[in-house]
Amino acid sequence: MKKKKLYTRVYDAAAYLKTEQECALYLQAAIDESDGDAALVIVALGDIARARGMMNLARETGLTREGLYKALSPEGNPSFATVMKVCKALGLKLNTATVAA
Repeated sequence: MKKKKLYTRVYDAAAYLKTEQECALYLQAAIDESDGDAALVIVALGDIARARGMMNLARETGLTREGLYKALSPEGNPSFATVMKVCKALGLKLNTATVAA
């Protein structure tokens, strides 16, 4: 019996972020699951930015497209000012609620 070849593709969250609500929920999930790891939140912002269009985001933030790709990559380390510019341009707010025990 001849074996079939299995083909896989790299998962890209940006391909599934179609609406503003999906983007907001994705960012909130990243914040909730980050456990203090800013890299997870930065990567989520990068996914949302790619879903919305990096060129438009670059125009709205005044940052270069290449700079945004670098800053919002898993190896990126953007300043908080950059994160806030990106969030504002995407219409997102960093928000998390805590409940005192």
